[in-house]
Amino acid sequence: MDRTERFYKIEMLIRHRECVSFATLLEALEVSPATLKRDLQYLRERMDAPIEYDALANGYRLVQQWKGQAQHELPGVWFSEKELHALLTMHQLLSGLDEDGILARHLQPMFDKLTGMLGNDPAEARELTRRIKLINTARRRAPSAFFETVGSAVVKRQRLKLRYRKRAVGGGEASEREVSPQRLVHYRNTWYLDAWCHRSEGLRRFALDAMEAAELLDAKARTLSVKQLEEELDRGYGIFAGGQEQRAELVFSAEAAAWVSREEWHPQQQSEWLPDGRWRLQLPFVDATELLMDLWRHAGQVEVLAPPALREAYARRLREAVARLS
Repeated sequence: MDRTERFYKIEMLIRHRECVSFATLLEALEVSPATLKRDLQYLRERMDAPIEYDALANGYRLVQQWKGQAQHELPGVWFSEKELHALLTMHQLLSGLDEDGILARHLQPMFDKLTGMLGNDPAEARELTRRIKLINTARRRAPSAFFETVGSAVVKRQRLKLRYRKRAVGGGEASEREVSPQRLVHYRNTWYLDAWCHRSEGLRRFALDAMEAAELLDAKARTLSVKQLEEELDRGYGIFAGGQEQRAELVFSAEAAAWVSREEWHPQQQSEWLPDGRWRLQLPFVDATELLMDLWRHAGQVEVLAPPALREAYARRLREAVARLS
């Protein structure tokens, strides 16, 4: 067994037998006395484990008072070294989504313990996390105070009072909203709040970076089912929701298909290979804005077959782009 498994075994034996001798631990773990001594020392000094040797009972037990803290117990969840490496990798990926270190303040103590379980010193831990890199482009940062307030409202199921400014050419109009938060959504490096708006009596999606103020209210939030959220907000393409559902039909060239065929553009998409190596893709959308942005990335490699309005909008923007080159 690896060291983390030995830690778990030591904790279980002492917890269930109350007092365990050194010889019993040796027999159960099948390690050398020197290894067991190092494990016990590591648990006490690095993991703050409340293990103490009782000379009268000639064994190790958990103490009720440990470094001034009452009823301190060993962690109840242990992981193998492979699982710990996976969790630390997840931590590094999560830090790439973290706005101003908000989540890190709360999660770092836990990940420090995970690093400790691997036996890495601080320098080794830093080197480990530097081996994982997450590249973000075009990130819009949400003010940290609003992120924490909104996140707290989602967890506590409490209403929020928002001052929200819609985006528009020349600056959008700001409005006061009282909302019942439903879920946080992270999409393309930006955070959004899905909420029931009590002013408009419907589900709305709010970008956190467009919030000018967010205040947690005492009133309980109206809670909607996840199924209802998905039916009303997840039908469209990308972050846009609401409106009449349409279906786009696209055909990608054989060159583009080698890459695009491996991408998921929408959970409900349908696709097929054509005899000449091209790739046909059909998907739902309710607002063409974001779909057009993704189509322009493949300009010259994709043909829009339907609906006519999407085809015309795509062609018009291509003509405008060409006109600017002349």
